[in-house]
Amino acid sequence: MLERHELETFLTLGDELHFGRTAERLGVSPARISQTVKKLERRIGTLLFARTSRSVALTPVGRRLHEELRPAHAQILAALERATAAGRGLLGTLRVGFGSPWGGELLTAATDAFLARHPGCELTLREVPVDSGTRPVEDGELDVQYTAFPVGVPGLTAGPVLAREDRMLLVPAAHPLARRTSLGLEDLAGQTLVTTGRAHSRAWREAHYPTRTPSGAVIHHGPAAATWEEVLSLVGAGRGVAPGAARGARYHPRPGIAYVPFRDAPPLAYGLVWATASENALIRAFVETAARVPAGGAEQPGLR
Repeated sequence: MLERHELETFLTLGDELHFGRTAERLGVSPARISQTVKKLERRIGTLLFARTSRSVALTPVGRRLHEELRPAHAQILAALERATAAGRGLLGTLRVGFGSPWGGELLTAATDAFLARHPGCELTLREVPVDSGTRPVEDGELDVQYTAFPVGVPGLTAGPVLAREDRMLLVPAAHPLARRTSLGLEDLAGQTLVTTGRAHSRAWREAHYPTRTPSGAVIHHGPAAATWEEVLSLVGAGRGVAPGAARGARYHPRPGIAYVPFRDAPPLAYGLVWATASENALIRAFVETAARVPAGGAEQPGLR
């Protein structure tokens, strides 16, 4: 019976055909690799490697043994990883939601990366209407949701910022502000905002749909939309203006709508939220995976 370190030494040396690189990969000395190989060859009763001062090669017996052991070793590692995942609670189904197309793209990439690492799990992705706020997570319909911060809901935990986006204002093409190259927050004075309902927390609404400018001027709130298509239709019809993300100009272009950037508004920050009481190893592992996935065209945290 081969011991684990003997098996890994033989397979790695068979891949590298170099004692130094093998030792580096396994974190031991070249002398330890040589000793292990010699011991293995004595036990089998034949040479597995043909060694000279300049080269290392598998013998015919060694090559056949390497070919037969490699898939078995891969199966053993996969079985151990599944057992470890089960021991850590990394089995089952995770329901994940998003409200923007770029959020869906990030979560799709995170799902692929997560399932490659944890094949015993299942993930389902679902689009969340913009007027739902974080209700799907609060009500237990979703386990994790990608949303714009801040959250401001008791009982929910917010993960790290995964992406940042510059803010823009959606205005009708004929609106006086549409001719501007940039806007300040004070330009919202007297404007009517198309909002997305009251399912969001007060902290979220004030951060995204303020009622006053920094100097205290009134910002009116107009019609509420349930979807981004409704937002676009209302703005295009001249019913109001709407704050949004810079990438919306690429994902939601409309002939009758202009996207004008803010020059003094803080960037939008996006991340994952989940019910604090329901947090488990599966949720934590997915959040960690999502944090390593590039956010596409959005800025990565720390770059601004």
